[in-house]
Amino acid sequence: MSSAGRGGKRRGPPPPAPSGAAAKRANPGAPQPPPPAAAAAPAAEEEDMMDEDVFLDESILAEDEAALLMLQRDEALASRLARWKRPALPADLATGCSRPVAFQQLEIDYVIGESHKELLPNSSGPAAILRIFGVTREGHSICCQVHGFEPYFYIGCPSGMGPDDISRFHQTLEGRMKESNRSSNVPRFVKRVELVQKQTIMHYQTQQSQPFLKIVVALPTMVASCRGILERGITIEGLGSKSFLTYESNILFALRFMIDCNIVGGNWIEVPAGKYRKAARVMSYCQLELGCLYSDLVSHAAEGEYSKMAPFRILSFDIECAGRKGHFPEPTHDPVIQIANLVTHQGEGQPFVRNVMTLKSCSPIVGVDVMSFDTERDILLAWRDFIREVDPDIIIGYNICKFDLPYLIERAEVLKIAEFPFLGRIRNSRVRVRDTTFSSRQYGVRESKDVTIEGRVQFDLLQAMQRDYKLSSYSLNSVSAHFLGEQKEDVHHSIISDLQNGNSETRRRLAVYCLKDAYLPQRLLDKLMYIYNYVEMARVTGVPISFLLSRGQSIKVLSQLLRKAKQKNLVIPNIKGQGSGQDTFEGATVLEASAGFYEKPIATLDFASLYPSIMMAYNLCYCTLVPPEDARKLNLPPESLNKTPSGEIFVKPDLQKGILPEILEELLAARKRAKADLKEAKDPLERAVLDGRQLALKISANSVYGFTGATVGQLPCLEISSSVTSYGRQMIEHTKKLVEDKFTTVGGYEHNAEVIYGDTDSVMVQFGVSTVEDAMKLGREAADYISGTFTKNCCN
Repeated sequence: MSSAGRGGKRRGPPPPAPSGAAAKRANPGAPQPPPPAAAAAPAAEEEDMMDEDVFLDESILAEDEAALLMLQRDEALASRLARWKRPALPADLATGCSRPVAFQQLEIDYVIGESHKELLPNSSGPAAILRIFGVTREGHSICCQVHGFEPYFYIGCPSGMGPDDISRFHQTLEGRMKESNRSSNVPRFVKRVELVQKQTIMHYQTQQSQPFLKIVVALPTMVASCRGILERGITIEGLGSKSFLTYESNILFALRFMIDCNIVGGNWIEVPAGKYRKAARVMSYCQLELGCLYSDLVSHAAEGEYSKMAPFRILSFDIECAGRKGHFPEPTHDPVIQIANLVTHQGEGQPFVRNVMTLKSCSPIVGVDVMSFDTERDILLAWRDFIREVDPDIIIGYNICKFDLPYLIERAEVLKIAEFPFLGRIRNSRVRVRDTTFSSRQYGVRESKDVTIEGRVQFDLLQAMQRDYKLSSYSLNSVSAHFLGEQKEDVHHSIISDLQNGNSETRRRLAVYCLKDAYLPQRLLDKLMYIYNYVEMARVTGVPISFLLSRGQSIKVLSQLLRKAKQKNLVIPNIKGQGSGQDTFEGATVLEASAGFYEKPIATLDFASLYPSIMMAYNLCYCTLVPPEDARKLNLPPESLNKTPSGEIFVKPDLQKGILPEILEELLAARKRAKADLKEAKDPLERAVLDGRQLALKISANSVYGFTGATVGQLPCLEISSSVTSYGRQMIEHTKKLVEDKFTTVGGYEHNAEVIYGDTDSVMVQFGVSTVEDAMKLGREAADYISGTFTKNCCN
């Protein structure tokens, strides 16, 4: 019997099914292929033998249709991948090391591994390898592995300690470290003990420098172990038992590296040609992975071309879950039914990727790539593949750190999808989720979850809103209405499951809702210039961008203090918090308000940056503070001292200029320049950068006072904070008296002025005039008059 089918044409084997898990899962949402054309009637002589062939033909046709559908899906996936992928690396970068590599860094962390043998041929044992993730001007992703930087800290060198004593001390400390770290396999725990000349930042010192010991250990985690041994006490042959105050032993390793290499958050880094090697072992999915020595890195100041932003890829996403009636979705029970994604290049107004992944079919949406899947497992794995292919630098959304990301991770665990939680840039590294509690005086206590996706920054707009704005409601709907004049799609959460269980049209309505919830965070990010502002804040304060969301204000001040102290050869002690955090000092004066309804305009006199101004005017700093016992012993000239209203003594700048006043002067001078440049700038992106910079500088300056008053902080000094508030009280009371004494009918004014309220950095005055213009004019006159009575730099 002939094997020819209908129409007499011989059939070959069906085309092979496309390979790849993603190809099997992805559904482009394209219209189904039309059914095959009706076959011609069989020839009369074949009619008696057709039954078997009919079944054979229908089977082959079904296989052909399935193969065609799979081929279409494969082609759609290939088309998507072409749109999703980053631009290809130039050949000379892909294969060689002959050109310099410059990139804007977004994230810095470290891992423990083997050093690069070409870069450090004599190294042995595990070492800390820093990883810098960033993006080049052309949009290429990069992971730079930095070798050779070692963790260290300081202790004061006991008097009379010579080279032999230091050698014996080194041996003793090495022995104690071995006892405390028996499971570690490093060849040497304490790599070096070096005699250096430094000076402590605490209190006014007449000596220029003193001997300190710099202790270099093998791994960052060993700093705490070594610190504990020294603080508890160690017996040194010939010197007896001693305990030590340690210096800079509580500095995060990545921050220590950034400070020593003059790297600030979000700045541009360059690795010169010939100074890097291709990574010995590829550990990331980045396009370019290289290794270099820390000493070969070039850190560029954020000026000129290096003030610009790289084309970061920003993914905004949202998930929908089919919750049970009356229950908030729980990952142990409720499936993920949709994931919406928008991907935008930083600085561009429109996303270049818009898609939604749906469980079951979904009707098309104009301008959106709709991908439908048969199972929840397929959705989750497709999203993982999408993340890997589109390679976002920043992942944003609303409440993603507390809900969306942890939900996806836990849901994959419930479904036993072991291959799902690999969403970071590091190969074979799982996403980690842990419960956290964030606490600060400014923001209060908030419970959240810390989601670690290595190499990618997570920017939760809900957390940012709660930190940066005081609003009556922080729901996405309320926040969007407040800032954008927009709201979510009108879909109540109680009908989400019903829409999912309906048909492709109801699921389309749900998909539009999900897409809007992914779109609004991107709109908020752009409208509020969050990326510009946070990058500028990271540059000003010197911390990684991720610190700005995960940590409070103190780490930013500490970073600036460490940088300035390093320039002046000063070291910062590791001081335990002074008290339990309940210790307080008298705050600023709040004048009792004269409550009532005022028909005539009220003028507000603001003290420009009051607390920073006080610290600058009176040279208040750790290194200018004179303890009472030293004031008598040092016999300092009275004209070179400031005695604060709270009774503390600080030296004036002619004896020693304080570090905190220097930091504040630089911050406020830089803010003044940024505001001047902002007035001249015409380009919208340049204006956004400059506005973000001046705001970052203002916030940073105002944080310095709080750092000194944090009793459980990194470097508390209540002598400074109580002095600041005592001067503030004095100035507000002084202002009230001057205004009410000068602006009177006896003094030739139309009415007697009355200060009706005063708080922290401003007073409100009723001059009695009827127009806003007259009130403003008198307010300016009062401000000029009062400013002339204050110390130079204070409130000008």
